[in-house]
Amino acid sequence: MVGRALAAACLAVSCLLPSAGLGQGGEAELRSPILTVDRDRLFTRSARGQAILAALEAESQDLAAENRRIEAQLEEEEQDLTQKRAAMDPAAFRDLAGAFDTKVGEIRDAQSEKLRELTRKREQAQQQFYQDVLPILTDIVRERGAVMVLENRVVFLSAQQVDITADAIARIDARDDTDPPAEPAPEPAPEPDGPQD
Repeated sequence: MVGRALAAACLAVSCLLPSAGLGQGGEAELRSPILTVDRDRLFTRSARGQAILAALEAESQDLAAENRRIEAQLEEEEQDLTQKRAAMDPAAFRDLAGAFDTKVGEIRDAQSEKLRELTRKREQAQQQFYQDVLPILTDIVRERGAVMVLENRVVFLSAQQVDITADAIARIDARDDTDPPAEPAPEPAPEPDGPQD
């Protein structure tokens, strides 16, 4: 029963879609008031998005290498502390062991914060990317006479020709080849505390 209902819905949608003519390349040209875009593919397949991801990956690799160096240093300190234990007063050893555990905890927290900052940096870079390419998407919408763009993951069924992702990627890459993106604007300085003289 569900299968018949789904088939009927698909047939109904296909009947509502405007008829399309074939262009010279054999691809149907379809004008639709609603277009779709794959945001993830827009970011990961465009040259600019790939450059951003490569820079972030390099930072991630640097952080991983730093973590490995710190881990090796802490292991050496722990072994040294273990070797000293037999010759030390128990109370003095407990103090040293407690200080070492505190140091390990502080380092772990600091490295975890660096990882969280890297995650935030990726999210901010992605949002900045979408802001920067919005004019390109707007141009495509205007050219196609559309009124809306949906993320294709939320679309149940659509004609392939309403997906503008590939067109947008080509335009992003073409614009970046001739007009490199400006550096992001610096964040505004925080407001000073207290009244000013």
